[in-house]
Amino acid sequence: MINSKKICGLLGLATRAGKTVFGAEACSQAIEKNKIKLMIIAIDAAERTKMNFKNICTNKKVPIVECLNIEELSNAIGKSNKAVVGVRDINFSNEIMKIINGGEAIG
Repeated sequence: MINSKKICGLLGLATRAGKTVFGAEACSQAIEKNKIKLMIIAIDAAERTKMNFKNICTNKKVPIVECLNIEELSNAIGKSNKAVVGVRDINFSNEIMKIINGGEAIG
């Protein structure tokens, strides 16, 4: 069971620190420039969006996870209707991955 509340909290912190990129176009560009350490895609994102990002992330060797829904993801970063979020900071991405993999994070 993924602790979505902790993931949302970390995403919120990362966003306030200016360490996230959101939206398909902005994320694609950031991945191409090797700025993204972790891609998060909403569970209920469009299949085409999921496939596009899985291909891009595989090519650039960026870890990609599918968790949260669009509403949770959007609320976490304080935007509306965002299905993809890229984390630019290695420390935030490591902590989020710890939570996803069942480990415990800060707090």
